[in-house]
Amino acid sequence: QVQLMESGGDLVQPGGSLNLSCAASGSIFSSTLMAWYRQAPEKQRELVASINRLDITTYADSVKGRFTITRDSAKNTVYLQMNSLKPEDTAVYYCYVVVLPETYWGQGTQVTVSS
Repeated sequence: QVQLMESGGDLVQPGGSLNLSCAASGSIFSSTLMAWYRQAPEKQRELVASINRLDITTYADSVKGRFTITRDSAKNTVYLQMNSLKPEDTAVYYCYVVVLPETYWGQGTQVTVSS
């Protein structure tokens, strides 16, 4: 069983930066995929970025060049560095981890980009 806890969400001005963290209670060393999703009000949850066990990353077109996903297996933590934030990045950000055959979601952390 794995429990995920996100942190790092905040209110930030446009152009600012945030670094989200997702700490796992159990070992995610064997995870096949870790990802960040986000959900804005009245919108569907969307994939923001993912990283697999080979450290191959993927990004939504809307965040390419601005966001970076990384993981630290020793700390059982996955990160999302977000730079050049825009108001349209405002959403609840969720951590997602696949440890086959199970999948796990965090409770979410609010990111608000506003002046």
